[in-house]
Formats: sequence, C-alpha cells, structure tokens
Amino acid sequence: MKEVQDTDDALDNNIVKNRELLYRLIVSQLYYDGHAGIATSLSALVQTDPPCPPSDRLYHLTMIGLKHEPDRQKRNENNPTLGLNPIQEILIGPGLDLEFETDVASTAPEPALYETAYVTSHKGPCRAGAFSVDGQLIATGSVDASIKILDVDRMLAKSSAEIDNSTDNQSHPVIRTLYDHAEEVTCLEFHPSSTMLVSGSRDCNIKMFDYGKASVKKAHKVITDCEHIRCLSFHPSGDYLVVGTNSPIIRLYDVNTAQCFVGAVASNHHTAAVTSLKFSPGAKYFTSSSRDGSVKLWDGVSNKCVNTFHKAHGGTEVCSVLFSRNGKYILSSGKDSTVKLWELSTSRCLIAYTGAGTTGKQEHRAQAVFNHTEDYVMFPDEATTSLCAWNARNASRQQLLSLGHNGPVRMIVHSPHSAAFVTCSDDFRARFWYRKHLHLV
Repeated sequence: MKEVQDTDDALDNNIVKNRELLYRLIVSQLYYDGHAGIATSLSALVQTDPPCPPSDRLYHLTMIGLKHEPDRQKRNENNPTLGLNPIQEILIGPGLDLEFETDVASTAPEPALYETAYVTSHKGPCRAGAFSVDGQLIATGSVDASIKILDVDRMLAKSSAEIDNSTDNQSHPVIRTLYDHAEEVTCLEFHPSSTMLVSGSRDCNIKMFDYGKASVKKAHKVITDCEHIRCLSFHPSGDYLVVGTNSPIIRLYDVNTAQCFVGAVASNHHTAAVTSLKFSPGAKYFTSSSRDGSVKLWDGVSNKCVNTFHKAHGGTEVCSVLFSRNGKYILSSGKDSTVKLWELSTSRCLIAYTGAGTTGKQEHRAQAVFNHTEDYVMFPDEATTSLCAWNARNASRQQLLSLGHNGPVRMIVHSPHSAAFVTCSDDFRARFWYRKHLHLV
C-alpha cells in the first residue's frame, strides 16, 4: 500500500510540475509577442516564480505538434474517433476501450461535483438540447416552438461572483432566439463544420439556421416531411442528415439537395416510431432505436441494416443510443430505467448499468450519455429528479446529483470536450452544469 501511495504522490507532483511549466511557457510567449501587460497579470495570478523571460518556445512546440496532424488523421482513418486535435486528445484522454483497459483511474471530475452555472427559461416545457462540436455553444428547444442559442463563456462569466451581472446585451448568454417552427421543437444538432443549426419539430419540418448571422430569425433552408420529426443526426461530413420520425422508416437526407433516401429492404426497418439516431464518429455506421424495443446498426454507406439487438431493454421502448468515440460500443437507455453498453465486435451486452428508477417503469424518455472523457455514464432518474452516474468500465454507482428541476428531465447532453452538461426539463427551464475547479494535490 505504501508503494502505491508513493507512486500516486509522485504522479501528482509530476502533474503539478508540468502545469507550472505550461504556465511559464504561456507567460514567456506573451512577453515574446509584446503583450507585457497581460503577461505580468497572468504571471501574478498563477505565481510563476522566478519571473519568465521572453521566449517563443511554446510556439515551436505547437508547430511540432501540428506537423504530426497528418499522421494522426491516418490513424483516425484506421481507427475512427471523434477527430480531436492533439491538444484535445491529451486533455480528455483516449476514451473507453474495454479490450485493453478495465481498471483505469478517472481523469475527470465525478458528475456529482458539477454545479449549476446558469439557468435559462422558455415559455413552455424544454424538450431538446445540443452542444456545438467545439463545445462553445448550446442550443435548447421548447414546446413553445422557440430555439435559444447560448454562449458557454458568457454563462460562466455570469455565474462568477467576480463578474458584474449587468443587462448588457454584449455579455448576455443568449446570443440568438429563433422563432420559425409552428409546433414543439423535438431535436437539435449543430453542423460539424459550419455555423448551421438544424432543428426538427412536430410541425413535420426540418429547418436549417445560419446562426453566424446576428440578424437571423428564420431558417435559410427547410425540408418538409410527412411525419412528426423525432430525432436526427449529422453525417460527420455535414453533407447528409439521418432523420427519425413517427414512421418506422428512417430517412437519409442530402443536406444540399434535400433528396431523400430510404432503405430498400422492408425487413430491415423498425416496426414502430424511431426514438434516437446517431452516426459513428468515422461514419462507417449509424445506429437507431425505436419504440419497438430494438437497437439497430446500419451501414453508413449502403444504408442497410447489418445488426439488430432485439428486446434490447427487455422489450420496453429504447429511448436513446450513441456511439463511443472509438466506434466500438453503443450506449443505450430504455424505459426499464437501465442503461446498457453493447460491444459491436461480439454483438452482446457488455455492461448493464442498473439502480436508476425507484418506482418501476419510466413514463418519459430519458437519454444516457458519456461524460467528455467517457469515464462515467450519466442518466437522469425520473422518480427522484436526480442524476445517476456509474463508472463506465465497472458499472460502480457514483453519488447522486440533485438536478433541481420541478419536472421530469426530458433531455440531457454533455459537452464533447469539458466538464459541462445541460439538462432540459418540463419545468420550462434548461440548466447548464459545470465543474468549475479541478484541485490538484
């Protein structure tokens, strides 16, 4: 035990030393680039001692890392991931891989340690939410047919006691409010590489907004379906959109031409409404879930079903599906209040995360999500309006987090790169949760 403790202490000391070196490199680069005032203030805040001389060493280190970018992209082609840049790969880790790692110490804060940083309100129940690919923006959608886009940095600034909570529009977290649907907004997703937000609604329309324009109020492109839109997911290229509706037949839309494609094999399709859809990071597959109780895996090129997990949650409705970053696993949740991890290579349920729900079957759909490092699985408990969390690798239960909503949580989405998530509830509110400080010892 003493040897383990000594090893842990040495690791912690190395982390502190490396962080101090990073701060010195940042301060040195600022001095070198002529930002002496900023460098002096930052040096005082992080207590770099002795003083840092001007240096462009950080710039050269960054250039060396960027030179390896083509090699990283080749690795991603062979083993598709989220397409993170080298810095993000270091910050959030390799993600979940149970073939090689079964007992890995978490590098991320436990979800129970998150705090509410901001609350925004709609005029009706809040049912949809999404993070932008870079994690800097959040979109929320409501039964009142409105969509709000919020800036993460501004929300954090508002939550800080050191910042004046003025009504200045330049600092208000809500940067866009969009009104173009006639009925409830059911799903939202940001385009992977442009300033486009796509929304689906019970009015049977898929709408695309260019939120990069400050004056935007209406969609610049509309795709009209014959059914209520329930869920959607962008192809990683951004050129295609897979859409689920009240119909059991999944649509694949060309974003540029609005042309619709459907699978030609009737037996491949679900037998009830589609509840959730998600492309794999490398677009080799996409997955779907349905009220018929099944989870399906589809070929991302041919649009053919290649695997079906029948009665994935004991025959109850499957509420959500998503891929792990390496594309090896699917995480699903069902109205049986369980969350399951499916291994694609063996077509089996690898782990069941149990213990959520105290009054039997769920009434409303709820999503299971990974945190940004995939160390934890998170799921809102409808009975207690709290957040359940498990260690993703061994399914051990973590502390509960009271979500503070006065109604069921109808959507939960986690930031792709940082310790932050959003909960949307029937109490008309969306809460932004954030872990402000990571203390190193």
